[in-house]
Amino acid sequence: MERRHKGNGRALTRQVLLLSLLSFTCWAASEQIHYSTPEEMAKGSVVGNLAKELGLSTKELKHRNLHTVSVAKMQHFSINAENGNLYVNDRIDREGICGKNPHCFVQFEVVVENPLNVFHVTVEIQDVNDNAPQFLNSNINLETGELTLPGTRFLLGKAEDPDIGMNSLQDYQLSSNQYFTLEVRERKDGNKYAELVLQKSLDREKEQTLHLVLTAMDGGKPRKTGTAQIRINITDANDNPPIFTQEVYKVSLSENAPIGSTVIQVIASDEDEGSYAQIRYYFSNMPATSQEKFSLDPIGGIITLIERLDFEDNDEYTMTVAAKDGGGLVTHSNVEIRVLDENDNAPDVTLTSMFSPVPEDSPSETLIALINVNDKDAGDNGKVTCSLQDDLPFKIISSSNNFYKLLTVSPLDREKNPAYNITITATDNGTPPLNTHKVILLQISDINDNAPSFEKSLYAIYVPENNPSGASIFTIKASDPDVDQNSRITYSILNSNIEELPISSYISINSETGTIYAQRSFDYEQFREFQLQVKAQDGGSPPLSSNVTVRVFVLDRNDNSPRILSPSQEAKSSALFEMVPRSAEADYLVTKVVAVDADSGHNAWLSYHLTQATEPALFTVGSHTGEIRTARAFVERDAVKQRLVIMVKDNGQPSLSATITLNLVFAENFQEALPEMKSQPSSSEYQSDLQFYLVLALAVISFLFLLTVILAVTMKLRQSGHPRFLQCFGPVPHSKNGAIFPPNFEDGTLPYSYQLCLSSESRKNEFTFLTPNIQIAENILGSEKPAVPFTGNSGNNFHSEMANGEEVRFVLCIYMCELFISCHEWRSHWHDF
Repeated sequence: MERRHKGNGRALTRQVLLLSLLSFTCWAASEQIHYSTPEEMAKGSVVGNLAKELGLSTKELKHRNLHTVSVAKMQHFSINAENGNLYVNDRIDREGICGKNPHCFVQFEVVVENPLNVFHVTVEIQDVNDNAPQFLNSNINLETGELTLPGTRFLLGKAEDPDIGMNSLQDYQLSSNQYFTLEVRERKDGNKYAELVLQKSLDREKEQTLHLVLTAMDGGKPRKTGTAQIRINITDANDNPPIFTQEVYKVSLSENAPIGSTVIQVIASDEDEGSYAQIRYYFSNMPATSQEKFSLDPIGGIITLIERLDFEDNDEYTMTVAAKDGGGLVTHSNVEIRVLDENDNAPDVTLTSMFSPVPEDSPSETLIALINVNDKDAGDNGKVTCSLQDDLPFKIISSSNNFYKLLTVSPLDREKNPAYNITITATDNGTPPLNTHKVILLQISDINDNAPSFEKSLYAIYVPENNPSGASIFTIKASDPDVDQNSRITYSILNSNIEELPISSYISINSETGTIYAQRSFDYEQFREFQLQVKAQDGGSPPLSSNVTVRVFVLDRNDNSPRILSPSQEAKSSALFEMVPRSAEADYLVTKVVAVDADSGHNAWLSYHLTQATEPALFTVGSHTGEIRTARAFVERDAVKQRLVIMVKDNGQPSLSATITLNLVFAENFQEALPEMKSQPSSSEYQSDLQFYLVLALAVISFLFLLTVILAVTMKLRQSGHPRFLQCFGPVPHSKNGAIFPPNFEDGTLPYSYQLCLSSESRKNEFTFLTPNIQIAENILGSEKPAVPFTGNSGNNFHSEMANGEEVRFVLCIYMCELFISCHEWRSHWHDF
């Protein structure tokens, strides 16, 4: 680096203007600072130290505020305000900043305050050899005749180098050759260019084209170069006729060659140049068949296929090709094209004879079909062999004259394969081989060779007891792989292990469907299982059959209530007494209720429950054991005599139960308990006698009242002249519209009988509660309805005739209803006591 102090008019002018802009009160001084740095310096490189150049220390820099004014010019440099160093801030490319200018400067102003000073800084950018010479056109093409005289000059393109001085373009160099030399010339602007100078006559027959290399070099260290390729074409005169490369062109072409493929290229050469060396090709005396297949490029001499070839139609083509130059000279050559056979025809398979269907019991070597095979190709391409695909019980053998026989090799089984898709493959010996697949459908006819078979060797049928008679309980199925009549199965029952009655009274079977029906309702408690043999027979000739064992298990239902064995209940109305000591403690075993259930399984699981008790908290019952124990000790306030109602319930769905009433007496000995035990029968007998006398009195009064009513009715009927004393018990007179009641209504029950004593209106309005009895009777007697409804108004004469009788019957029916209800209530009370 160096420091230079310069003062000139332009610098003084810039300084004055800058000072006038900053402040007119500030004292300004100007100095010129000059630095020099090479281009392409690394970013962060130090150009110089401004503080040192300005004579400022590091401490003074903090107060003097060193900074630049020309911010736009500082893109390549930066100033560190702390140490005063000037750094490279960005890539410096001298050629990009100054171009070809030999002097390249970057100028900017630096300001120092307190006091204010402005300094002009100039940084000179020094050139380095960072660019190689480059030709504007790296490929130079020249053309000259072989008669060109020596000394002829050819101007070459120049090279460019953006560097300056010795780093710029300095010289050219030509590659070694025997015809040309190189001369370097310089223009007024200093640019250098090169010229080729012919030193020796050219000979086109020896060399038609010359290739040279021109090299441009600069003067930098290290030296850099650039190259350009020079191509020189040498032209000649037309003094020779066209000549074919061959007198006869022979080519072999596959018949499967695609349309547009090149067959052959005929080539004729001419030593002349220019228009005399331009050759055109055409067919001469071309056959019509060849014109349809081939075309000839008149310029390139390429023969192209324009239509598919077929060896089977024509296997050879011959044609003549002519070559004519621009001077009119013509030369001929023959082209022979041989068509090669390709394996392009697959074998043709023809089914001559077919024998279908074939019985499944046919022996081996049975003839199935006769087949003919043919291939249009020649040689090995036309030789065909036949084979069968898959592992089938058939074989194919050659007969004669391209005929083949299809035979069976083992017995057939229709049940395994009712039909066969036999694939015959005919393959030729071509490369690659072609094949044809022929599928033959062969049906196998059935014979009765399979007996019916059941799905299981033993069937177990589970039937709940109390099943409805005639209901289906199971369907047994047998299968027969045969078809049609050979697979038509009928079912029958052979025998059973029931000896008391024939099996038909228990079980029947539908001969067609195999559905088994129960002929009666089964009772699990009578018998729990039985066994029978079912036979399945097909309809073949002769028929085949098979048997299977069927075991019928009767399942239990909860149809039996628990039966209490202990304590004994021989007399339902008698009371059961147990004596309990007064001193019994808690958990004292009083008695045990023992019950059984005729059912089984869950239906026979019994549980015991205390439903009623004089003192519920005094006793407990074991839910599974039936043991009645004291829950606590007896106290004085407890009743001496205790009444317990025990219910025994099974676990069926729905559950059934039975109850037993126990009378317990708290006493220390039998003599103390005897008075309590005797008081119960006397009271019962008293209530029974009282009830008996009440019923007897009611019956006598009812009889007297009934006798009075009958006498009154008899007298009334005699006075009216219509004796119908028994009309209440006989068919009711009816109108011409039809009968009101069925003719056999007197066969009904008591409620039905006295219901018939009512008129239509009475039965409809006052005694509608008896209507269900009438419906049950109608269901029993039949589904026909009377022609005239009970409540109709069309029988006016009937009502007039029956007016008196209806009143009597009305009173009589009311009395009989009351008598029936009283008797029913008496029977209920008698049962309770």
